[in-house]
Amino acid sequence: MKIFENFLVQIRTVFDNGVFGISLIDLGIILISIIFALLIRSIFAKLIVSKLKKIVNKTTTEVDDSLYDALIPPFKLLPIVLAFLAVTLYFEIDSTLGLYFQKINNTLATIFVFWLIHQALIPFSNIFSKLEKILTKALVLWIVRSLKYLIVFLGIVAVLEVWGIKIGPVIAGLGLFGVAVALGAQDLFKNLISGIMILLEKRFHIGDVINVPGHTEGTVEHIGFRSTLIRKFDSTPITIPNYIFAEAPILNYTNRTNRRINWIIGLEYNSTLNQIKNLTEHLKNYMITSEDFVVDKNYKAFVKLDKFNDSSIDILIYCFTSTNDWEKFLEIKENLAIEIKSKVEELKLNFAFPSRSIYIEKG
Repeated sequence: MKIFENFLVQIRTVFDNGVFGISLIDLGIILISIIFALLIRSIFAKLIVSKLKKIVNKTTTEVDDSLYDALIPPFKLLPIVLAFLAVTLYFEIDSTLGLYFQKINNTLATIFVFWLIHQALIPFSNIFSKLEKILTKALVLWIVRSLKYLIVFLGIVAVLEVWGIKIGPVIAGLGLFGVAVALGAQDLFKNLISGIMILLEKRFHIGDVINVPGHTEGTVEHIGFRSTLIRKFDSTPITIPNYIFAEAPILNYTNRTNRRINWIIGLEYNSTLNQIKNLTEHLKNYMITSEDFVVDKNYKAFVKLDKFNDSSIDILIYCFTSTNDWEKFLEIKENLAIEIKSKVEELKLNFAFPSRSIYIEKG
């Protein structure tokens, strides 16, 4: 009988004291509160955000539309913050357990606030797009990305402060370590400075077609802190360190206003002078009257007899198209080739091809 009574006393003791001084009832209340908060967090977030959306829908801007999706993730954390707040208020704040719950609650509240600011920066970053008229698009992306990193850093500092960890001495302690790292990370800083100079000098932008001599040619897809991503014309991506652009001459094809045609047309030696003049004058007038070509003091067009080659009379065709678009440029070249072929046939001329005459002496 005493054994049974002792067993009941032990059960009652465990039930009253529980774990870490928390009774099983209190522990059950804590678990139920946390589970309930986890279950309703999605519904709670959508409910609050939908209320906010009704308010901001009165505006005509597009910021509120993206703001709705951006605020849902942090608001899912809010029920958990409130659950820990209720648990914190349930215990005595002077107790050790109460202090720990208070720090946990302050940590969650800090994360919620900085996460909310971070997510709100996503839709409001569209405001920075107006700076693209002054700065480059890539530099604006850098600014937005740097602000996000700054918010994350400040959030980490705030969380450390909650737990009594001073960030100042930590940074000072990392100073000597930073010097050692800097000595071994010279290439990283060289790439970073080169990337900043690329954006400030506006040598090229995202979407430009460039040629890096000795490296690659393609379309710029991303300008990062350390490297730039270029996609070649065969769709292969290639990453180039930024310091390469500071040392190499960059050909930016996108900045061209016109594309050049530089051809040599070979005619047979039996062509008469009148036939050649008729051909060159016709092609010159074709370029002057066509809207596909630019002919002025800056961009001149030439259709001239260039030289007497070994097996041909060479005609130089040198002109500039009125477009920089590759597809349109190919169409203009095709039309010009058709016009040349048509006029050569009309004048009964013939294109020359390499030939050689062999004379055999009779013995």
